[in-house]
Amino acid sequence: MLPQIPVSKRLSDLGTEQREVIICGVFLMTWLGIGTLSYAAIEQWPLLDGLYMSFITLTTIGFSETHDLSNAGRIFTILFAFVGIGVAAFGATRVAQMVVSARIIRERRLARRIRRMESHYIICGYGRIGRRVVKDLRAKHTPLVVLDRKHAIAEELRKEDIPHIQGDATDEATLKSAGIERASGLITLLPEDSLNVFVTLLGRDLNSDLFIMARTTNDGNRRRLLQAGASRVVAPTNIGAIRMAQVILRPNVDDFLTHVLKTDENGLIMDEVVVEADSFLAGKTLASARFRQHFEAIVLSVIRADSKEQRFNPGPHDPINSGDMLIVLGSQEMIDGLKSTGCTPGNEPAA
Repeated sequence: MLPQIPVSKRLSDLGTEQREVIICGVFLMTWLGIGTLSYAAIEQWPLLDGLYMSFITLTTIGFSETHDLSNAGRIFTILFAFVGIGVAAFGATRVAQMVVSARIIRERRLARRIRRMESHYIICGYGRIGRRVVKDLRAKHTPLVVLDRKHAIAEELRKEDIPHIQGDATDEATLKSAGIERASGLITLLPEDSLNVFVTLLGRDLNSDLFIMARTTNDGNRRRLLQAGASRVVAPTNIGAIRMAQVILRPNVDDFLTHVLKTDENGLIMDEVVVEADSFLAGKTLASARFRQHFEAIVLSVIRADSKEQRFNPGPHDPINSGDMLIVLGSQEMIDGLKSTGCTPGNEPAA
């Protein structure tokens, strides 16, 4: 049998405003009962008529009196309304304060959460593309902040517990609130290229090391976005057209790539890993490091750290140096093992 917690103990665990609202509610229900019995006693009315008169007086609805009141009934009505309406107004004020306080506390908690973020991504715009980007980043547990000025979008993000700021991404203060100085990347997906150009310029000015990916609706503006400081420019319409042509001309290749690029299934995925200093892979070849024996993964490409040259389908005797980036294909488990063991400082893993 569960222990019974005294009412006084449960009330003491609540905040002051919550206790006052509960007390007001209990008082008003009691006051309504007192009014019902008083009208029945003073005016000799049925209980239902007394309840109705008490209700319309307390709620200030303003309907006509059920029956003519005596002088005693009128005096009681004045006292009943004065006390009851005053308590109801006090309770309504406290409820409003609770709502405002809860919103302020929620906003402060969210602001603290964003201030603690580092190496995160800032997504400007939460449309169809923004939703997909956020979904994929969250699937990889990548920290992110969404910027959108629409109130309905902010409410949606709040319900999904996605860090966000309701504001204009073209405003410097908004970007600073999102921690752009500490961010790893900025993804601007606003509907107009001119806005994306401005956000790119602003982001590059605030953080010169920032990776910036910009969306363009007009491929002719790609050069302008790159000149503004974008690291990558993506035209979704072009990507869609290329994908449709790929499906028509090379359906089996498209099926393979679709299977590889799916990150929400337990199949093969492609990922990138960096060979860190003192890793057992550094200075070796794929063959001498016995890469395939340690990891059930395929190295599709090697991007050289010094020249940024990309070598596709590297041979078993191609050297791997510290700082090189490997584009690998394998299961999520194998790639996680490669990141945690193969490309971090440490001893060679057991065969």
